[in-house]
Amino acid sequence: MILLFCGLSGAGKTTLAKNVAAELTELGIKIEIIDGDEYRQEICRDLGFSREDRSENIRRLGFVASRFSSQGIVTIISAINPYDDVRRELADRYGDVNIVHIDCPVNKLIDRDTKGLYQRALLPDGHPNKLLNLTGINDRFDVPYDADLYINTSENSIQQSTSLLVYFILNNLYATEKISNKMTDNF
Repeated sequence: MILLFCGLSGAGKTTLAKNVAAELTELGIKIEIIDGDEYRQEICRDLGFSREDRSENIRRLGFVASRFSSQGIVTIISAINPYDDVRRELADRYGDVNIVHIDCPVNKLIDRDTKGLYQRALLPDGHPNKLLNLTGINDRFDVPYDADLYINTSENSIQQSTSLLVYFILNNLYATEKISNKMTDNF
């Protein structure tokens, strides 16, 4: 199972992924987090923030996730993942991909601004420190029209959001296991 997170910077993707990983690990379920920021520093450092580079970044993360998932490891790709066509491409290519929209209104994200990105993106044009490609402010984000799970982190606490995602994962794992057992029983 691959959980393909998408959402703006600061929406809570990394926090949620870490909390879910801790809970699933306690239950004995193998899980791997592919954090977009971490992987960008290692296997995707040659990529910038153009549409083409952002798409290639997600494709690479999707391939890595597919290797973990094929070994029965629940895999979370925690990245902004702004383009719907690339999300659909990964879902079509790898199967068992669940799109999870981690949402939060931009005004709340500006208030949170844990990395100072929104402050930089909102600087006046021509300012030397202006960030020109912040998704949701001055770069595009395609809101998923058919996410498998929607979590609004401004309406749900961290624990509520974690519980929603853990329930979703366990429910899907149970359904997959049930179908697999049924197919094995028929042979």
